[in-house]
Amino acid sequence: MTATAPREDDRTTAPPVEIIGGKSRMTDRHIRPRTVWLTAGLAVALLALSVLSAGIGAYGIPAGDVLASVAHRCGLGGHRLDRVAESVLWDVRLPRIVLALLVGGSLGCAGALMQGVFGNPLAEPGVIGISSGAAVGAVGSIALGLSFAGSWTVTVCAFAAGLLTVLVVYGLSRSGGRTEVVTLVLTGIAVNAFAGALIGLFIFVADNAQLTQITFWQLGSLAQATWPKVLAVLPCAAAGLGAAPFFARRLDLLALGERQARHLGVDVERLRIAAVLVVALLTAAAVAVAGIISFVGLVVPHLLRMAAGPGHRFLVPGSALGGALVLVAADLAARTLASPAELPLGVLTALIGSPFFFWLLRRTRGRQGGWA
Repeated sequence: MTATAPREDDRTTAPPVEIIGGKSRMTDRHIRPRTVWLTAGLAVALLALSVLSAGIGAYGIPAGDVLASVAHRCGLGGHRLDRVAESVLWDVRLPRIVLALLVGGSLGCAGALMQGVFGNPLAEPGVIGISSGAAVGAVGSIALGLSFAGSWTVTVCAFAAGLLTVLVVYGLSRSGGRTEVVTLVLTGIAVNAFAGALIGLFIFVADNAQLTQITFWQLGSLAQATWPKVLAVLPCAAAGLGAAPFFARRLDLLALGERQARHLGVDVERLRIAAVLVVALLTAAAVAVAGIISFVGLVVPHLLRMAAGPGHRFLVPGSALGGALVLVAADLAARTLASPAELPLGVLTALIGSPFFFWLLRRTRGRQGGWA
């Protein structure tokens, strides 16, 4: 006997699933051509924007020269540029672009996982306190004058504090061996408030020089990008982005409801723990090297869900591509719109993301006929 699970009009809920002989199979064959074209389009746009971004700045480099220099470094022909152009390209621009790719991809992918785990398109990584926890670690290390890891102290403290915060939130949310989504969200809100109080306390005891450094870090930026920072975030980003697609099928089943997912063989609690840990890894690594950059994890997955439906087999990797594309574009705008000054990247994404979030709230409320 074959049955098809009901699908609501709102495409942000559950993907279509066929139940055949007790086994599930996602029926996305009708939207697959669209996802293929979207994936190809995102990849081409990301490549083109990266090349464009590498050439734009106070010292202009033609796109052809950018490609020739990259090909030369990779042993694929091309040619070497003059000394200044090579230095600008390889020591300033490319580390920044690669870091934007990793941070944006991590935040976008983490947002897609969070929305799948919570079953809510309004969820984003900051909900469970990862960003605020990482901020406590970074601000605390600056205010207390810690230097045990040299120039990496702030990054190490932010990463460790972000992961620790998630473990605390999840531990406080568990009851009877289970974790409910509502309890997890409410605990995250409480921890976010506590983290905000700690940040305020650290700011109170910081001196003027430390206040300047704290403010710059909290605004979010890729201005200090270097190849060592890229190598620092690369293992965490690669591990998280590599693991994320393996959650896709179970997240699709979870979208049907926890009870239905359990009947279809999904260990919901184990899935939730694993997904939250991957989200923590991705988000903490991104925040540690770039500061607080908001709304990427919220906006990108929802836009892709509107374009191609709620199936996570496309949504998870697609959000990584989309997040990388958005952050490369935002970073290019941040360093060129007010040249020679540079806009804070986190401020720019918030200015764009906040109106979108407001529109999303109104749209969701209108389609549901109210919250009650």
